[in-house]
Amino acid sequence: MRDMGEKRRHGGHHVHGVGFGVGHAEHDEKHREPKKLDMSGMSMDTIPHLSMPLGNITTLDLSNNNLQRIPESIIARLLNVVVLDVRSNQLKSLPNSIGCLSKLKVLNVSGNLLQDLPATIEECRALEELNANFNQLTRLPDTLGFELHSLRRLSVNSNKLAYLPSSTDHMTALRSLDARLNCLRSLPDGLENLGSLETLNVSQNFQYLRELPYGIGLLVSLRELDVSYNSISALPDSMGCLTKLARFSAVGNPLVCPPMDVVEQSLDAMRAYLSARMNGTDKDRRKKRSWVPKLVKYGTFTAGMMTPGRATKVHGNAEGLLMSDYRSLNGGGIASPGFLSMLSPRRIFSPRRNSTKH
Repeated sequence: MRDMGEKRRHGGHHVHGVGFGVGHAEHDEKHREPKKLDMSGMSMDTIPHLSMPLGNITTLDLSNNNLQRIPESIIARLLNVVVLDVRSNQLKSLPNSIGCLSKLKVLNVSGNLLQDLPATIEECRALEELNANFNQLTRLPDTLGFELHSLRRLSVNSNKLAYLPSSTDHMTALRSLDARLNCLRSLPDGLENLGSLETLNVSQNFQYLRELPYGIGLLVSLRELDVSYNSISALPDSMGCLTKLARFSAVGNPLVCPPMDVVEQSLDAMRAYLSARMNGTDKDRRKKRSWVPKLVKYGTFTAGMMTPGRATKVHGNAEGLLMSDYRSLNGGGIASPGFLSMLSPRRIFSPRRNSTKH
């Protein structure tokens, strides 16, 4: 841990040309260059008075301290901040004035005590990366996705989320979604709208997550999918159309469809199995007919893939499964089977909705 005295001896909080003194402030008024203010690892309980013009700061690092709150007035003055890092503190809430940060691209609030995020965070329309791992979040703002159209990475792992907001399906620029180690009962309706999504991790939701939406087969850009350590007994047939999928893990689920030995054999084997099921019973055919137009539109379906009597040839272990490491939590086990009865309504199909901006 660096202390306050050490940082002062080295030029005032490791700020490039920025300090506490009035002279520095006057100098910065004349030379408005991008500045980084690094106040990390100083064991601060509160933020000291800052006399420099905060409007010049583009990166503010307050991580690894003991802050319990951040004053509204300080956040409201950070009009040009692009990166705000407050991870590993004792924050129980974020100031509502965070909505003033119209240029903010990266926000890291991981490792705090947050139970929710302020609704004003949707005003940060330039936001590209939001990290809120290791908090106590029980919900995210319902309208989060309606305005955050630039968001590329959303990480909310290790919280207490039962659901992701329905507006998630409006985050069409999203490339990575990490929601492992929560209490998710289901994934959002309209999941198929996330056409840019490349990585999806919803592992370790244990007894809560019992199924995946059928629309997961329309995630045409998906390359990595981790659904390990849940209570999923059947994968949607539509996953046979995930042609770009290169890494997949379903270990720790009571899978019967496909059987686990097929899943562990190779991705080709799993895709062939699920594609064949789409030519199955009359009930399956009716479901398939409703999805074929979408599959064709998204380029995930070809006639050859679905022709009766044909199946994808499996070449050994090509495109084999890469299982992610599993680390137990506090050495604990999975909750008792009695919790398996905690079912959420089945969400097999959700029609696409037009993105309406509020």
